[in-house]
Amino acid sequence: MTNESRISPDYVPTGDERTWAILVHVLSIFFWIIPSLVVYLAKRDESPYLAEHARAALNFQITMSLLCIGLFITLIGILFLWVPGIIDFVLCIVAAIRAGDNRPYRYPISLRLVK
Repeated sequence: MTNESRISPDYVPTGDERTWAILVHVLSIFFWIIPSLVVYLAKRDESPYLAEHARAALNFQITMSLLCIGLFITLIGILFLWVPGIIDFVLCIVAAIRAGDNRPYRYPISLRLVK
């Protein structure tokens, strides 16, 4: 993780914040961008911890969407549309585990579009 985290190192999230952060990452596997967008818009002013996780998930899902669109446009890329799905699944699980450990997580291949 980079030093771009907006959460102070001594901040301890509540159980609800941790649960929401885990859900943001796990539900993003099944419902694409919707869980992270809803949580980010609803909770960003209440919890910096939850805002950080929702922002990371939102940026990652947007990045994966752009990658899939790029692959779909190219003829040979259509054959590899399954690769972003596997990457999305694995990295969302890793992010959920990190959220469960009360640590912020930045997806490694994510554009920082939502700040």
